Amino acid sequence: MAAVYKSTAFMGVFVFTFVTLCLFPLPIAGITRHYKFDIKLQNVARLCHAKSIVTVNGQFPGPCVMDVPSTVSYYPFMHGVRQLRTGWANGPAYVTQCPIQNGQSYVYKFRIVGQRGTLFWHAHISWLRATDYGPLIILPRLGVPYPFPKPYKEVPIIFGEWFNADTEAIISQALQTGGGPNVSDAYTINGHPGPFYNCSAKDTFKLKVKPGKTYLLHLINAALNDQLFFGIANHTLTVVEVDAVYVKPFETEAILLASGQTTNVLLKTKQHIQMPHSSWPLDRM
Repeated sequence: MAAVYKSTAFMGVFVFTFVTLCLFPLPIAGITRHYKFDIKLQNVARLCHAKSIVTVNGQFPGPCVMDVPSTVSYYPFMHGVRQLRTGWANGPAYVTQCPIQNGQSYVYKFRIVGQRGTLFWHAHISWLRATDYGPLIILPRLGVPYPFPKPYKEVPIIFGEWFNADTEAIISQALQTGGGPNVSDAYTINGHPGPFYNCSAKDTFKLKVKPGKTYLLHLINAALNDQLFFGIANHTLTVVEVDAVYVKPFETEAILLASGQTTNVLLKTKQHIQMPHSSWPLDRM
């Protein structure tokens, strides 16, 4: 697959900002798909504070990619994707390439072979990855089932952070002083801080579920440096995959995700439970 990445807003977005629209393509192996990503600055408001951040296709978090193992190349670099004989498409700034300059474009082309599962993408220069990220989900081949009960629905859930200050200024100050960088002002789920933060009563990600159904949650920790816990009240989670590798299923009430780690869990909703609302706010970590 070929992907064109356009930097239209500023200098140096070499990004391995690579995802595309949240696509659910037919699972046909061996085909080439083309995606176009527009990298630009956009005003986004959180916590009573608005600022300009780097986005892909105008989205924060960035769009998700769902595909099957085949000839692909959506991005220059992803956590966990094996770049076999295509190291130049890996993405790290000043390691495999120079940043994409303002108004310029670059085509990344590589293959994903023999891999499936949940990964993610993000910008790979300085702290642009604080806002430039999104899920990458490689589905099993057509006719190949999951080695666990088929879920009723699959939901990507990506954990991130929100900084009121300019993230580039934060990391620059840390490098100059030798101290640790300032922490974020909020944690987010799919870009939303949740009602426990200022000006965020309605800024909450909610997953509406049906009783007695099994949901496959694709959990991704895109936070810069933090380890995060995740759990859902009155329910257990069944871990079935970690970093795009199937594991022997086991149940737990909460899981810990390191920065950059992905974990797939099954959530079996209860038949009867008293909740204050018809949907469940996933707003705590």
